[in-house]
Amino acid sequence: MTRVRVLLVEDDLRVARVNRDLLERDPDVHVVGSAATLAQADALAQALAPDLILLDVHLPDGSGLGLLRHWRAQGRTTDVALITAADDEASVRTALAQGAFDYLIKPFTGARLAEVIARHRARRTPLRGGSTLDQPLLDRLLGVSGNVPEPLPRGIDPHTLERVGQVLEGAGHALSAEEVGDRAHLSRVTAWRYLEHLVRVGRATLDHQYGLAGRPAKLYLARTEAPE
Repeated sequence: MTRVRVLLVEDDLRVARVNRDLLERDPDVHVVGSAATLAQADALAQALAPDLILLDVHLPDGSGLGLLRHWRAQGRTTDVALITAADDEASVRTALAQGAFDYLIKPFTGARLAEVIARHRARRTPLRGGSTLDQPLLDRLLGVSGNVPEPLPRGIDPHTLERVGQVLEGAGHALSAEEVGDRAHLSRVTAWRYLEHLVRVGRATLDHQYGLAGRPAKLYLARTEAPE
């Protein structure tokens, strides 16, 4: 999994501790700094160069939206997600217009916070191969699909499905359901259910590994080319 260095900008120290604990349940996420004011956030963003900034709106010395605007004007392209009690439409529109890629309204669930990390990883992954992108990779980066997606079966959560898919794609080799579950922080049975769905829709292939005894182990491999 991609290692993610996070800067938290939150003036409530208790909330900041809770968010840090939630984030660092993922062993590949590290909170490198925490700021309680705009001035601290600006200084730490420059000094630490985090991969992802989780930004509050209402801070003691001003609005996080103003700081986001300042960063973009400076040419800073760091991924920023808003985590805030500001639930008015104007704040949401301003944040998105200034390049925030996600917006969480307090209170939120740990699963939704984990989705911010998953979306951030998905945005970074296509750029690893080089400086140019083809259209399918760019569409994935933008979250665009060329076709209207079919409804997911009951019991298949889209965020969990994307997480499982990212684990499989990031591995570079075949994995068992147990291995995927360990990396995605899911039970083996849950991982198996999502892997079987990926096979059905053509995003993964299934192979069997035969040992000396017992039933053959199922191994799943991300499909690198679109199915015919």
